[in-house]
This record gives sequence, C-alpha cells and structure tokens, in this order.
Amino acid sequence: MSERYNEELFPDHDRLARQGFPEFVFGEGKTPQQVVAAIRALLERQGGVLATRVSREAASLARAQLPGVEYHEQARVLRVGMLLSPTTIPSLHITITTAGTSDTAVAEEAALVSEFLGHRVSRVYDVGVAGLHRLMAHQEELAEADALIVVAGMEGALPSVVGGLVGIPVVAVPTSVGYGAHFGGLAPLLAMLNSCASGVVVVNIDNGFGAALAVHRMAQMLRRHT
Repeated sequence: MSERYNEELFPDHDRLARQGFPEFVFGEGKTPQQVVAAIRALLERQGGVLATRVSREAASLARAQLPGVEYHEQARVLRVGMLLSPTTIPSLHITITTAGTSDTAVAEEAALVSEFLGHRVSRVYDVGVAGLHRLMAHQEELAEADALIVVAGMEGALPSVVGGLVGIPVVAVPTSVGYGAHFGGLAPLLAMLNSCASGVVVVNIDNGFGAALAVHRMAQMLRRHT
C-alpha cells in the first residue's frame, strides 16, 4: 500500500493566512510513515508543525528522521519548530481546568495546542465537584484568565459550576473517563450541553484540540476590535 496521501501531496500552506492558524496533523489512523511524511511536507513551508494523537511508534520514527522533535506522550502531541500564530492575533491567558487526574491527557492536548499558537497557559488540575473546596481555592485565579477550558468526565458537572462563577468565555470538554452508564463520554457531553450556566461552549468528547482552537478563534475576534 502506498504511503502517499493528500496531506503529503496537497498541504494547506495558506491556512495560516486564511484562518489565523496553520494546518495541523491528526495522527490517529495514520501509519508512522504517513505521519512523518505529513509533518515533513508542512515543515517545508511553515517552519513549525504540531501533530495530535501521535503514537509512540510514529514519534520514534519522527525523532529518527526530523530534527528538534518534542513528544508529549501522555497527551500524544508531537511538536517540531516554533509556534505558529500571526503576531497580529492577541495572546490570551488561558486557564485549563480538570475535574480529575484522569482528565489530564485531554487537558494537556488543549494546553500544548494553545501554547503552540502563542497563548499563555495556566493549569488548575484535579478540582472536580467531589472536592468542591479545591475549586473554590482557585476562584480568583480562574476569574483572572481571559478564557477557561474546563475538562471533565464522569457526570461532567464541573463546567456548569465554573460557568456560574466567572464571566469570561468557558469552553467545556467532556472526556471518555467514567463507568458504564457514562457511555464513553456521552453522559458528560449531554450534561454540558444542558448546562444551567448560560453561554458555556461545548466541544466533542476528548477534543482538547478543538477547545484550544475555539479559544484561538475568539482571540482573532479581539484583533478585529482593537
């Protein structure tokens, strides 16, 4: 089977100018050779590439063939080169919050993508509703951010609680962490969509990447009004 595919043949080099963020590489479902080929094709023009859902095997091959590879195994994020975001887009202070330690991998995906795009990231982890006093100890810190990404599994209650405490944008990420009736993340997804806190934005299950890009798009809106 050929290892060539569209991202290698037709990388979207114009995306950075068109949308304010570059083309990323989604590694899941690709062979290690395909992942490396896509990264190499983008590096020829971008100077920096970030890939998500990258396996250990693909990361090992990338390290062997490309200089300057950084691989974050827990988040399955691979980065080569410097951040890629137009200097005209404001750098936001994004605080990423998790309900539990089991949600860290998804949160770190969001954090690493946000940092790659030039934003400043703070982390407030393991402050779920089972120990609400831990969240309340960080209330001022949460309110000082420009935007929050809140990652939770189980019943997915944390974004509603956080959304009721702050007036800044909140992007909620349900995770596939939980027991049987959790349905692989469907239960927290539905809970977040039905949040009593008005205006909480919800992305797909385990989609830390999508949450980071949602906040980055908000930053681009600020550029238009400054």
